[in-house]
Amino acid sequence: MKRSFLILLILFAFTQTKASDKPKVVASPQPVYPLPTDRQLAWHEMEQYAFIHFTTNTFTGKEWGFGDESPEVFNPSAMDVNQWVKVIKESGLKAVVLTCKHHDGFCLWPSKYTEHSVKNSKWKNGQGNVVKEVAEACRKYGLKFGVYLSPWDRNNKDYGTPAYIEYYRNQLKELFSLYSPIFEMWFDGANGGDGYYGGAREKRSINGATYYDWPKTTSMVRGLEPNIIFFSDAGPDIRWCGNERGYAGETNWGNITKDSIYAGKDGIQQLLNSGSADGTSYVPAEVDVSIRPGWFYHATEDSKVKTPEKLFEIYLSSVGRGSNLILNIPPDRRGLLHENDVKSLLGWKKLIDDAFQNNLAKGAKIKADSYRGESGKYAPSNTLDGKKETYWATDDNKVNGELTIDLKGKHVVKYVLMQEFIKLGQRVKGFEISVLKENQWVKVGKGTTIGYKKIVKLEPTETTQIKISIIDSKAAPLLSNIEIY
Repeated sequence: MKRSFLILLILFAFTQTKASDKPKVVASPQPVYPLPTDRQLAWHEMEQYAFIHFTTNTFTGKEWGFGDESPEVFNPSAMDVNQWVKVIKESGLKAVVLTCKHHDGFCLWPSKYTEHSVKNSKWKNGQGNVVKEVAEACRKYGLKFGVYLSPWDRNNKDYGTPAYIEYYRNQLKELFSLYSPIFEMWFDGANGGDGYYGGAREKRSINGATYYDWPKTTSMVRGLEPNIIFFSDAGPDIRWCGNERGYAGETNWGNITKDSIYAGKDGIQQLLNSGSADGTSYVPAEVDVSIRPGWFYHATEDSKVKTPEKLFEIYLSSVGRGSNLILNIPPDRRGLLHENDVKSLLGWKKLIDDAFQNNLAKGAKIKADSYRGESGKYAPSNTLDGKKETYWATDDNKVNGELTIDLKGKHVVKYVLMQEFIKLGQRVKGFEISVLKENQWVKVGKGTTIGYKKIVKLEPTETTQIKISIIDSKAAPLLSNIEIY
C-alpha cells in the first residue's frame, strides 16, 4: 500500500515539473492601425535612390520648358547612361527614377502617340531611346527602375480636354509594357498654366482633384505592375515631404488622413512634413532634393553642387528621420554626370561608410526594466540580433520602458540608430537617450517619433553604457533594432 502511494506521489511530482517546464504562452501585441503594406515595407528598406531630370531643358537652360522647343535641340554629345548608373550604384543609391516626360511634353522614348520625342531629335539620328537605355543599365547594375511622367503637358494640343487623359494613359501603358519592371511611379503636383499647346499659346486651367481621374489611372497602372509604389502629394502609397530642401520633420509620422491634404493650402506643407499621429492611412514621406540648385543641369551651377558634408546632413534629416531620400542628379549636355557631381557623391558615400562602419552595439549586453510576459520572444536582446522580424516589447498596460546597453568598455559615441517594428504600426511618441558618466546618467539626446528608422546625432561622448528611455507610446512600444556608432 505504502509502495503504491509512493509511486503516485512521484508521478504527481513529475507531471508538475513537466508542466512548469513548458514555455509560457504570451499573446502577441495587437496591431496599432494604420499598418504599412508589404509594398511600403519593401520601399522603406530601399532608403535612398536617384532622380534623373534630363530633357530639352538641359539644352535650353530652362527649368520648365514652354512646350514649343524643337526636338532637334536634344543632342547630347557623349551620352553614356552606364556612367550614370554605375556612379549612382557606387554612391550607395538603390534605384533610378527617370523623368521620361517633363512639363514641356518632350518624351525620352520614341512614343507612337506624339512627334514631340527623341525620334525627331538629332541624337543618334532619331534612333535613340533614353528610357530603354536607362532601364537596361539599371538591370545591368542591379538597381530598380522608376518613371516620372508629368501629368501636365505644355506641348499637347488636347491638354485640358478628355482626349488628353486618353493620351496620358496610353503613354503610361506604353511605358509599363515596354520597360517593366518599374518600382515607382512619380506624379508631379504642377498642373495647368500657360503653354504652347500645339500652337494655341494660351493659359489652360484644370481641376487637379477631378480632371485626371487618378483612381482609374492608378488602378490601370496597378493592373500592369502589381507591386508599383505611387508617389504624389497625398500618395496613395508615399507622400511628398512638403519641401524640396532635403528634410523630413523631426516628428515624422507615416500616417496621414488623405482627405486633409485637399482641405486648403494653409498648413498642408507642415502636415506633409510631420504626418499625423491620428492619421487614418499609412502614407510615409519621400524627401526629394537636387544635388544642385536647379533640377536640370546648368553650367552656371557647376560651382554650386552640394558638398559631401551637406549631402550627409540631408541623409540624417531624411533617411535618419524614417523617410526615403530621392536625390536628383541631372546629366549635363554631354549626357554625362558632371565631374563635380560625381566627386561630391563619392565623397558623401565615404562619409556614410566611415560614420556607420563600426556598430558598438554588436556583441554588447542589453537589459530592460521589463519585457512582455518575461518571454524570450520579446526580450531586449532581440534589438541587437540583426533580425528584422524580432523585437523587444512591453506588456499592454505599459507604454514606456528603458533599455540599457553595456558597451563592454569605454567608447566615443556619435550616433544612436533605432527602428520600430512598424509591421504592427508606428507607436513611439517620445524618447530620451542618456549616457553613463562618472556613475551618473546624463541625458544627451531626445526626440518624438522613431518609425522605420531614427538616427540621433550626439555630441561625441565617451561612455561605457547607453540608456534608451521610451517616454510615451500609442501602445506597447516595439523596437526591432538598435545600433550605436
